[in-house]
Amino acid sequence: MEKYLYFGVLLFAISYPLAQSFEHRIRYATKWGQLFPGMLGTALFFIVWDIWFTKIGVWEFNPTYITGLYLGNLPLEEILFFFIIPFSCVFIYEVLIYFFPKDYFQPISKPFVFILVPLLFLLGVLNLDKWYTSVNFLIGAIALLTHYLIFKDRYLGRFIFAYLVHLIPLFLCNGILTGGITEEPVVIYNNAENLGIRIWTVPIEDTIYSMTLFLMNISFFEHLRSQKQFSSLEV
Repeated sequence: MEKYLYFGVLLFAISYPLAQSFEHRIRYATKWGQLFPGMLGTALFFIVWDIWFTKIGVWEFNPTYITGLYLGNLPLEEILFFFIIPFSCVFIYEVLIYFFPKDYFQPISKPFVFILVPLLFLLGVLNLDKWYTSVNFLIGAIALLTHYLIFKDRYLGRFIFAYLVHLIPLFLCNGILTGGITEEPVVIYNNAENLGIRIWTVPIEDTIYSMTLFLMNISFFEHLRSQKQFSSLEV
């Protein structure tokens, strides 16, 4: 059963959001039309990135904990990761909007951008000898700045709230994948390519990687949702 560990983590991550997608208050399933196109585009970007990093040895996958089905040099589970995790993250985003109608984090959205973007750029440039740190932080800064230039602070407060909440399942799931409960990790990071700072067993870079993945999906999702609402008003 060890070979199903990665798949089991993904199943755990999607089980509740999928089961609650048809719940009458959130009605997540009715929003899939705005979710899936952006999810596909974001997934393709991250899959190409993942293929590259796997090829140059930034990380690798332990054959003990995966089913052995591959697409190129990536396990099937890794491909599914870029669909299942965003699906679950956007569900968190939508649940928080429903239960917390007031945008509590909106006042800090601009400082969040103005502090984090320069910091990520600086850390990325200072660590060009570390592929995961540099590329991850630079792409994260670009994604955050791009989102802000397009949407200003319209969605950032709600994103920050959802991002902070999602860190709980992030550290749980990534902790399992990086060896938190097993003798060997499922995903093996080359520590020469990161800062070597870990929270539990999770590289600190994963918090920015996950932020970028989450934010890109929210950017597409909210854009397509606003387009749908505009079309409805025209009709």
